[in-house]
Amino acid sequence: MTDKVDKETRNKIMSAVRGRNTRLETEVRRRLFAQGFRYRLHAKGLPEKPDMVFSKYSAVIFVNGCFWYSHGCARSTIPENRTEWWQEKLQDNKMRDTRVRAELRNNGWRVLIVWQCAIRRRGIDREDSLDRVCARAAAFLRSQRKLLEISGPMPSSKPVKRVGL
Repeated sequence: MTDKVDKETRNKIMSAVRGRNTRLETEVRRRLFAQGFRYRLHAKGLPEKPDMVFSKYSAVIFVNGCFWYSHGCARSTIPENRTEWWQEKLQDNKMRDTRVRAELRNNGWRVLIVWQCAIRRRGIDREDSLDRVCARAAAFLRSQRKLLEISGPMPSSKPVKRVGL
C-alpha cells in the first residue's frame, strides 16, 4: 500500500515528532513534582538520558511511546509502507532499550518505564489514568523495587462518558 501523503509531507510530519518533553512526559513530571518529588531532566551522564532522574531514590523514569519502542500493544503496529525498514528500525530501538536498561541497573539505578498505553486509550478517563500511573510511580520511587513497567489501561473508578454511543 502506498502512503496517503507525498514524501515531503510525510517528512514534515515525522520531523515534528518530539523525543523530549512530550505532552505525556510533562504531565507525569508535573504530577510527581506536585507530590514532592524532585528530579533532573535528561541527565547527560547516564545512558540514553532518561526522561527523569531521581538521584535521591537511585531511580530513573522513561515515558515511552508504544510505537517508537515496539511495546507490542495495539498502539505499536508496523506501518504498511516500507514494512521491512520499520521492522528493522523498531527492532534496533528495542535492542538498544534492553541494553540501556541493563546498563542502568548494573550501575545501581532502578528503572521505571511508563508506557503510553497506560494513559492513552479509548474508554478510559485520561486524568484518572494519569493520577493512577503517578501514584504507582510514587510507590515505586519509595520502594526498593529494581524494575517496573506500567502499561495497559489502569482500572478506572470514575464512569467514562461516551459520546455518540
